[in-house]
Amino acid sequence: MRAVLALDIGGTKVDIGLVDSTGSVLRRRRIATTRTDNGTELWDDIASAGAEILSEAESGPVACGIGCGGPMSPNGEVVSPLNIPSWRDFPLRQVAAATFDMPVWVDNDAKALALAEGWRGAAAGSDNFLAMVVSTGVGGGLVVDGRLLDGALSNAGHIGHVNVVPDGRECVCGAFGCLEAEASGPAIVAMTGTEPQYANDSMRSAAGHSSAAPSPPTR
Repeated sequence: MRAVLALDIGGTKVDIGLVDSTGSVLRRRRIATTRTDNGTELWDDIASAGAEILSEAESGPVACGIGCGGPMSPNGEVVSPLNIPSWRDFPLRQVAAATFDMPVWVDNDAKALALAEGWRGAAAGSDNFLAMVVSTGVGGGLVVDGRLLDGALSNAGHIGHVNVVPDGRECVCGAFGCLEAEASGPAIVAMTGTEPQYANDSMRSAAGHSSAAPSPPTR
């Protein structure tokens, strides 16, 4: 069964895996997001972990899919994740295609999450829903009438920078009182002095799962 190389690039960690056509994870690596002023150095670490995964594959993946924090230009041609300062106007899709020598698709990580939840997760069978990422940052993806909303600049649903507390905490985007500044993992730590408790995969809602994979929402 042919697989896809999958990368989830966040401000704290990067997950790299092989995923088959049913959504099952065949291989997985997790590395810390390199804290560096050199964007190429960060990519080199990701590429090295990806090479390890590829070396274990029974056959070469047919493509690579990447979810990355935003904002970004359409198709992830240029990404500037707020929580990865070393990547400003970083040509992610082009670099990944050259590194892995396969077709590459890039989208906002929360939008990718929305597609995944509609396909194999808690939103399976639903045509209208909002999926949220609450981690180093806060993001969102919107599916309406079974279609993922891209928006004019490919960042639709990015609710982390909606103002929720007037004159609140300063956000990495430069504004004050954004949802991300008030409710992200780092914000929780700063306000409480306690690490946030994230539910593990086994505790996450599995509503809609079945032995036969439903069709994913369209774009």
